[in-house]
Amino acid sequence: FLDGAGARPPREALAVLYFGKQPEPNITEYVVGPLPVPAYHRDVTVQKYGGKVPYHRRPVTGQEYMDIKALIQRELKKAPRFLAACCESDGTNLVTLTTAPRGFKSGDRVTWFVLFHNVAGTGYYLSPVGLEVLVDHGDLQVSRWQLRQVFYNGRYFASTGDLEQKFVAGVLEVVRLKQPQADTVLGSMKPRRPPGSPGPLQLEPQGPRYSVRNNRITFQGWSIAFGMNPNTGPRFFDIRYRGERIVYELSLQEALALYGSNCPGGMSTRYLDGSFGIGRFAYELVQGLDCPYTATYVDRHYLAESDTPKTNQKSLCIFEHDSALPLRRHFSDSQSFYYGGLRKNTLVIRTISTLINYDYIWDFMFHGSGAVEVRVHATGYISSSFFHGQGTDYGNRVGPNTLGTMHLHHIHYKVDLDVDGQLNSLETQDMEYEFVKDPWSTQNTIERPYLRRERLEKEDEAAFPLNAPMPRYISFVSPNPNKWDHPRSYRIQIISFAGKHLPTSSSMEHSISWGRYQLAVTQRKEEEPTSTSIYNQNDPWTPTVAFADFINNETIINKDLVAWITVGFLHVPHAEDVPNTVTVGNGVGFFLRPYNYFNEDPSVDSSDSVYFSSEQDVGECGANSLACLFSATTCAPRLPPFHFGGFLNL
Repeated sequence: FLDGAGARPPREALAVLYFGKQPEPNITEYVVGPLPVPAYHRDVTVQKYGGKVPYHRRPVTGQEYMDIKALIQRELKKAPRFLAACCESDGTNLVTLTTAPRGFKSGDRVTWFVLFHNVAGTGYYLSPVGLEVLVDHGDLQVSRWQLRQVFYNGRYFASTGDLEQKFVAGVLEVVRLKQPQADTVLGSMKPRRPPGSPGPLQLEPQGPRYSVRNNRITFQGWSIAFGMNPNTGPRFFDIRYRGERIVYELSLQEALALYGSNCPGGMSTRYLDGSFGIGRFAYELVQGLDCPYTATYVDRHYLAESDTPKTNQKSLCIFEHDSALPLRRHFSDSQSFYYGGLRKNTLVIRTISTLINYDYIWDFMFHGSGAVEVRVHATGYISSSFFHGQGTDYGNRVGPNTLGTMHLHHIHYKVDLDVDGQLNSLETQDMEYEFVKDPWSTQNTIERPYLRRERLEKEDEAAFPLNAPMPRYISFVSPNPNKWDHPRSYRIQIISFAGKHLPTSSSMEHSISWGRYQLAVTQRKEEEPTSTSIYNQNDPWTPTVAFADFINNETIINKDLVAWITVGFLHVPHAEDVPNTVTVGNGVGFFLRPYNYFNEDPSVDSSDSVYFSSEQDVGECGANSLACLFSATTCAPRLPPFHFGGFLNL
């Protein structure tokens, strides 16, 4: 349809239902359509997954968490003297944090919950009390759920009653913590100084130079269709530059956070954030801080665990960003004297997901050179364990009783490139040295770098292991040449500092096998739409989708190809992660850059270009557009009143 060769397809929705009362409880997925007035639905579960999805793989719902909280509160009442001594608590001022996955084998639904002091107005994640409980919530009858084990300060107990008995008997070492106060609690983000003078503001003297119509954005030759999946987050389709599609689909797939600790909750945590809802938990953005004050803010909608849809208002922003850096420039100081340059102005589409303690800033940027940049920054609070024993083997102490636990963030993306058409191949280029006699005298040897080109033929060749050396130039190439007889291409350039992937001997590694590769290129298939599944979190031992199975050595010569990209970093929390993690140095991503796709840099056609010579009056607006800024900004635009409604629909 997009290429004018077919009729417009009907709009359809995916409905996911948890059937807990059927003879064989299961998860069933339906396609419903056409929208907005559905007239049909069809079960696609077997088509997508090869069979019914077992009920135990379902993500945990809000109601399930509430029932678990009630169970934990009942159990805490069995240890009143211990709680009073350890935490100045009766249990009601303690908050629980879930871990995942939930057990060690398929069918398990047994979760460690870590307890923290709860202080209003600040993140509780830095205030562990040393108490963790293991809850078995796998039975379909809530009344049969049980607390299986208790951990406190390096020791394990059969129950909270057993913990209380050991305390009363005087054979339990207790670290006596006071209830933190809001004004002194570790991790408070409340300002310590009164506001100073306002910093620089980004203004658009004549209004935005981009346009947003429904779900399509246009900007200086770019055209992008945008959306938000409630599970996997931001996604983009039919990305075109100068009328030609460059990318059919660019989408976030998964975000993994894998922890180490000497406490059971920390050491067993491998969060797969898609299961929690990367898009669902993208809340309202704060104008002037999360995005420029004058950005365009867009509402996003989803339906989950409810009969009615929910709206996360202003949860995606769009803006043109002046990076205060030339995209290109040159000052000529020989032969003739002139200056030529172009500001690096970029279209940015941003959303921010708050996934329990962490905040991920998702950026998708579109440059005047025809390049696409994808970047993620991590901020928010670190997760922590209670500091005891050899805790510093797993992180750094960041508070009196707080261990900032080491962890890695690995992020996975799908990039379905269509470079000058759907049929592409993969080419690598890198440098080598050859030693030759200098041709003008033959008496000396010169080390001459040369370019080694290789066309990869099979998927196995195009699966590059994480953290292993990779060719410096990797490109999707078209069969068609540019003016200079080189294949029209787009280069993939990855910027990443990933940690080590989980060993393949791990029983759950297959569920995150996408993390084996910093880049894998496969044939595009309708039956391989995503690299993972929301059901992998709670049954990683029998993954519903296993990415490694996509790589089966099929040909990648002149085929419709997809690039699957992993980026990430190892984070060892330190004192400066308090109150919370800064974005500086915590950003990774990748570029899609034209490589012989054009005959010259397409930004030469930009109306923002600046050129003047020594023979011109550079102060004349007609000769130099920078001289026009004085008059263009004499009346600065009035800013709308600040508004934030993000707390209204939590």
